Amino acid sequence: MQIIIFTCFVIYTIVIFLVTWLTTRKANNESFYIGNRQSPWFVVAYGMIGASLSGVTFMSVPGWVDTRAFSYMLTVFGYFLGYLVISFLLMPAYYKLKLTSIYQYLELRFGFWTHKTGSFFFLLSRTLGASLRIFLVILVLHEFVFSYWGFRFELTVVMFLFLILAYTLKGGVKTIIWTDTLQTTFMLASLIISVILICKAMDMSFGEMFTTIKNSRYSQVIFTDNTSRLCWWKQILGGMFITISMTGLDQEMMQKNLSCKNIKSAQKNMFSFSIIIIFVNFLFLFLGAALYLYAAANNIDVKGDELFASIAINHLGVGAGVIFIIGLISALYPSADGALTSLTTSFSVDFLNLEKRTDFTEKKKTHIRYVVHSGFALLFIAIIIFYEQHRSANLIDILFRIASITYGPLLGLFVFGLIMKRKIQDKLAPIVCVLSPVICFILSQNSLKWFNYSFDFELLLLNGLLTFVGLLFISKKNNSVSLHV
Repeated sequence: MQIIIFTCFVIYTIVIFLVTWLTTRKANNESFYIGNRQSPWFVVAYGMIGASLSGVTFMSVPGWVDTRAFSYMLTVFGYFLGYLVISFLLMPAYYKLKLTSIYQYLELRFGFWTHKTGSFFFLLSRTLGASLRIFLVILVLHEFVFSYWGFRFELTVVMFLFLILAYTLKGGVKTIIWTDTLQTTFMLASLIISVILICKAMDMSFGEMFTTIKNSRYSQVIFTDNTSRLCWWKQILGGMFITISMTGLDQEMMQKNLSCKNIKSAQKNMFSFSIIIIFVNFLFLFLGAALYLYAAANNIDVKGDELFASIAINHLGVGAGVIFIIGLISALYPSADGALTSLTTSFSVDFLNLEKRTDFTEKKKTHIRYVVHSGFALLFIAIIIFYEQHRSANLIDILFRIASITYGPLLGLFVFGLIMKRKIQDKLAPIVCVLSPVICFILSQNSLKWFNYSFDFELLLLNGLLTFVGLLFISKKNNSVSLHV
């Protein structure tokens, strides 16, 4: 089976590089950063499905069903509310100011130090989060495929990151909106076929499987215990603010939206994407419940992140294994290509100020961008190898905890800037933005013992609120402020 999977991987990679070749002709720095603002909105919307789901969703959401049942659907409904806020509050501001990096808004609104602080928190969060997503996928691919030929884990990591670096280096956003479209197609096809195969393996139709899941303990959506992490209002609020932060305040996701021709196209993209993602996440949960039912019926002791991979490869036959691996590879590439591109953009624009450097030729700017892009790829490799040496269970839970800590300051900064007509002491902003996540981290570690309360996604909201209050303390009224709602 490994030879079949490896052959599919080679063919898949060749297709990716063919798309890259077609899209990078006449590409320049503007193509890399914002796709020359010529991306079709429907292509962006479709490709964002794969980019937003990632390999962690592909592996961990089905595995989550055992401990969370279908409560994650409330988080997904919260996502939808968050996408509405992004469409009608954040994106109009970004388009009006013609931003390349969304963190340029912070400099226009507050000043130099706030701008650098916001960009730093994005770089930190995206680097840790994206490398965690990539790690999970590469780990599975290594264990089930490349270790068969005696590859060391480190070599597998270097190989994949080199491939991703190669096809994103020149075209950036102009390339990945098209490669993400291809990869989303393969990921969704893999998901749908996997659902069909598990139903077939249990000799059930989709309707029969739906009824069986509905009557099982896995179908519970609403939990009412306020002290529980799964409480319904925590899921909705957390989903809403996770979306606002991890999409609306995230350079990777917004960079693709900013590549659309105008704000109306970008809003159509966001609204279409927000509807589709509800059904896709439901399918992942449905698949997870079906996999657990199959495991129980066949006395298979596997849970969490290993559930989907183990059953698909070891129990459902060669075809299911190949379908799973193709879906996983399709989840890997969007997780890494968009992250590399957005990190390069943010560092180049926010810290190196390449866009405004009139003393640099276009050729020199491109050379510097290549170096930055390669540097982030090397950083990913180092962090992924570190993760492998300190492996932990249920990575999607860790991923959301990282987001709750690192995106909180961004949430507080942008909300304050957009709704308050006050000017802050710019040099004090970094102190506020560091203190807030530190307080939240301490609370998350001790809240159950201190208050008999367990934080989940709403920790992000508290983090943003503390940042907002801190900014209020270091601000004063200023009626001349013009960049608020």
